[in-house]
Amino acid sequence: MKLTILSTSDVHGYLYPTNYSQRTDHEEYGFLKVATKIEQIKQQAAADEWVITIENGDFIQGSPLTYFTAKKQAKWRSIYTRLTNAVGYDAGILGNHEFNYGMAYLQQCETGRRYPILAANLKENPGDGVIDAPYKILEHHGLKVGILGLTTQYIPHWEQADHIAGWCFESAIKAAKKWVPILREQVDIVIVAYHGGFECDLETGKPSERLTGENEGYQLLKEVAGIDALVTGHQHREIATICQGVPTTQPGEKGKFVGAIELNLNAQHQIQTQDAHLISVADVQPAVKFEKLTSDLQDDVEDWLDAPMGEVIGNMKITDPMTARLVGHPYLSFINQVQMAATHTDLSATALFNDEVLGYDPTVTMRNIVNSYVYPNTLVVLKVTGTDLKRVLERCASFFMVDSKGQVAVSAKFREPKLQLYNYDIYSGINYAFDLTKPENQRVIALSYHGKPVHDDQKLEVTLNQYRGIGGGDYQMFAASKIVREVQIDMTELISDYFAKHPVVQAVHEENIRIKK
Repeated sequence: MKLTILSTSDVHGYLYPTNYSQRTDHEEYGFLKVATKIEQIKQQAAADEWVITIENGDFIQGSPLTYFTAKKQAKWRSIYTRLTNAVGYDAGILGNHEFNYGMAYLQQCETGRRYPILAANLKENPGDGVIDAPYKILEHHGLKVGILGLTTQYIPHWEQADHIAGWCFESAIKAAKKWVPILREQVDIVIVAYHGGFECDLETGKPSERLTGENEGYQLLKEVAGIDALVTGHQHREIATICQGVPTTQPGEKGKFVGAIELNLNAQHQIQTQDAHLISVADVQPAVKFEKLTSDLQDDVEDWLDAPMGEVIGNMKITDPMTARLVGHPYLSFINQVQMAATHTDLSATALFNDEVLGYDPTVTMRNIVNSYVYPNTLVVLKVTGTDLKRVLERCASFFMVDSKGQVAVSAKFREPKLQLYNYDIYSGINYAFDLTKPENQRVIALSYHGKPVHDDQKLEVTLNQYRGIGGGDYQMFAASKIVREVQIDMTELISDYFAKHPVVQAVHEENIRIKK
């Protein structure tokens, strides 16, 4: 008998094959393609093949479409379960981004779901009614399969407290050590579906990131016996391999791939051969039945995205992302201006989240706004010392390296195990300089505020997004204990509100950064 385990993860609301940069985009990803591919695989399965499907989290947040359902038209929130029900998933896992718009939004998006949400290491607030069980046992032709659900324990470090009020999060390792043996006694095959990734190199076992507990996949396989297949996500990596004897997958993001694990079993239900691979959906034409479910929503989203919000005098288009990170850019200065206006500070930082951020056209539309600021960040103001700020800037300076040709590139620590462009910040309100010829932690060669050098014991208030403000991105010098006030309105709304008050804005290049290489 052949057991095929298909998984999706980190779709982030990209249902259609579009990145929303324009109305006619056609990309090689999207959940409609994924849904179609899964249906094709099920239809083509042999008589002795059993196909199990798992949705591994981060489904309902992350695209202009999800912002629209969260903030503009609540009637469409049922579309997510309508689609996943149509696919026929056997189980679902909560991702960390499932919590980003609050519990009411999550509950409405899950209404009518016909498969269980599994979470062995989460305990929900009584009455929330999101989690169904720690595990699910399925049976087909005498073969019993158990699916254990796990989610990264690190959610409280990022999420707004009111979004997870009454919830408890424990280590995936601790939960797996409890539940895998229980499942092992009842089933032939144990699948662990984990919305988390790998903290160590899959071949060497050497740590590939700071061991915070955010990702525990390698330790999970090393310390918990009895796992036959591991489905992962969260890191947006494209992984299909055998790690420590266990087939494992991670299918990237936005519905680019379907993760596939294949186990061939003998008559005694023992594994004879195993394989892991990713299935591309690039050439898949979405099935009409799936498009019909979403076409009206997609039209509404596109109309909303085309709505004009304001005008820019000058140039806020980004054509060279690396140069923008090296010397600043009017778009990044504008985002910092919005943040400072919202928090009444004169010192702020923001990031160019990825190289797909295009900045603003002369007539700014919602499409420009939501495509350029892709996260539902709220703002915090921290009181930090001059020493803190210098350490922060050293972390920023370590983003860069000078290659053998004398060109500035992204350093390995921000490229591996995944690209982390969102973890380099550009500051407004200070003047500063990096010398990339110097060793790390010695690269900040100038730092001034209001025209005067910053002293180690000087107190400054700085505006950051909430993720960064609590230390996200390995900025350990920031912490929740240093927050002095918050603005709990997400940035997309703050940007829209700023244009409502200032319908015409001037593009300004601050020229407050110098980098020597």
